Amino acid sequence: MSRIEARSSEDTETTGSLIDLLLSGLPAEAVLTDPDVTASYANDMASFCPAGTPAVVVLPRTVEQVQHVMRTATALRVPVVPQGARTGLSGAANASEGCVVLSLTKMDRILEISPVDRIAVVEPGVINAALSRAVGEHGLYYPPDPSSWEMCTIGGNIGTASGGLCCVKYGVTAEYVLGLDVVLADGRLMSTGRRTAKGVAGYDLTRLFVGSEGSLGIVVRAVLGLRPKPPQQLVLAAEFASGAAACDAVCRVMEGGHVPSLLELMDRTTVKAVNDLAQMGLPESTEALLLAAFDSTDPAADLAAVGALCEAAGATQVVPADDAAESELLLQARRLSLTALEKVKGVTMIDDVCVPRSRLAEMLAGVDRIADKYRLTIGVVAHAGDGNTHPTVCFDPADPDESLRARDSFDEIMALGLELGGTITGEHGVGVLKKEWLAREIGPVGLEMQRAVKQAFDPLDILNPGKLF
Repeated sequence: MSRIEARSSEDTETTGSLIDLLLSGLPAEAVLTDPDVTASYANDMASFCPAGTPAVVVLPRTVEQVQHVMRTATALRVPVVPQGARTGLSGAANASEGCVVLSLTKMDRILEISPVDRIAVVEPGVINAALSRAVGEHGLYYPPDPSSWEMCTIGGNIGTASGGLCCVKYGVTAEYVLGLDVVLADGRLMSTGRRTAKGVAGYDLTRLFVGSEGSLGIVVRAVLGLRPKPPQQLVLAAEFASGAAACDAVCRVMEGGHVPSLLELMDRTTVKAVNDLAQMGLPESTEALLLAAFDSTDPAADLAAVGALCEAAGATQVVPADDAAESELLLQARRLSLTALEKVKGVTMIDDVCVPRSRLAEMLAGVDRIADKYRLTIGVVAHAGDGNTHPTVCFDPADPDESLRARDSFDEIMALGLELGGTITGEHGVGVLKKEWLAREIGPVGLEMQRAVKQAFDPLDILNPGKLF
């Protein structure tokens, strides 16, 4: 027997043992082995991120079933890749070769909503929008709202420390995760954090798991903080003849102490793409469009104040909404941005470099230079109030040269972000896509300490191996 044949025989035996052991503690319908089915779980939505072939996909419904999966994986030294809805943009949910894909989408119960304690207790497979609607019925609000909120899961949001449109006022996912139940690599169950308004007992392990991309443990339950439901927001749209003027307006708004519930920017490339897609009638002369919203007790007054600041910064037109319906119409352009940019070439590569607000204009100007250098269409939408930019590279994957230029431009954008004092990822995570860049950002000592943390929680390196670093 050749070495290749011997290896193949050994792999088959290992896979057989793995599946048999999994089935000893899981119902048959929770264990997927059909290669055509398991292949559909191999990737998230990121471009340029390699993925392996899963040995099996498991869809547990209980904490005990997750523990059984991890005990089995530890016994056989098999990698486990946790997944939610696979809407991520960094390859963090991509399968490793021969792994167990642990899809948590069937653990989708909202276990508790407490208006007095202002918390919700949920399983990881709960859809973000479903939670938002459920707590809204109690007069409460769960602020984190990634653009994929109708599809993405709370577990995935926790794994990647997701953001969203409202972060400028309400902050990101990490600020709303109060406590977690986590299944560790060896199958033990650990609880972290609290359900109280305050608590400082010991190291903050809860925060450690947020953004860890499934590399330290499997989140099986989360205690989430809630807020009172705010008033309906009103929106203002301001058009500018330059990106620099729009960024100047952002700085004036933030320096003036205003607290918008949303402050979003679209560059000329994005505005044109939206016009081409939806014929929204935005002026062709628009170089940048700024959207501001307030959900305060007097949003009209806040919009008037911000409108005046936009005009002082050089806005060519300022359009405040009178009611919720008009506000939604104004926001429609922003909601269509990524869909419109996808239509330009068919495929996009979305970056999420975050820079200090004071450097936002330099970031936009730098992206323009990079687009010209690589002869590419790169549109920028930004959570401008956070300095969190989403340069979106449009390219044809069937064109090898254009694909290479797209990847090179993506890297140059990240380098620009670091040069401006920013970070390589504001909300999408590191995954596979940005491993090299994480090392550059945090440096050798930081990388050593992060690896030590990983070793403490996952000494066999079976939890989402190959991600982050």
